[in-house]
Amino acid sequence: MADPTHIARAALDLAKKLKAAAPKSFVPPSEGTRPANEFILPHAMVRGTRGYIEKITFQINGCYEKGWFDGCAVMMRRLIETLIVECFEEHKIAGKIKNPTGDFLYLADLIDKALQETTWNLGRNVKQALPRLKNVGDKSAHSRRYNAHREDIDRLSTDFRDVCQELLYLAKLK
Repeated sequence: MADPTHIARAALDLAKKLKAAAPKSFVPPSEGTRPANEFILPHAMVRGTRGYIEKITFQINGCYEKGWFDGCAVMMRRLIETLIVECFEEHKIAGKIKNPTGDFLYLADLIDKALQETTWNLGRNVKQALPRLKNVGDKSAHSRRYNAHREDIDRLSTDFRDVCQELLYLAKLK
């Protein structure tokens, strides 16, 4: 029969080793990971653009994959905001979307400026989709009683893809 003290000591040693190894083994790398699927936006659309755009896309798809639909909506909102800024910067007209202190405007104003800009001509579907996409992202970010569901994201996924593709081309990232 085994010595109970020896078994207890061995169990305690194992627990200490597991505790020491757990943070290194069980958490994702600090730069994040790629999702297993691309349900919302194919990575091919953003590959080779900017690292931060690719990472936002990974987070959008990863949030959807995990069922974190508010996170997905907020990240979709963030990508739209980023791409609008990229468009204005590419065309050397970023001053049109900055406030007097030099900060970029909020998304509502960015969308208004993008819709009114005569340097480019946004497609009809994109013009209609931008406010809808902003609305869900805003509710997910700012409404304490709103929780996005998969169907909310699914309804917007085609619009989102269209908006991203058009803005990527206008920003000359693709």
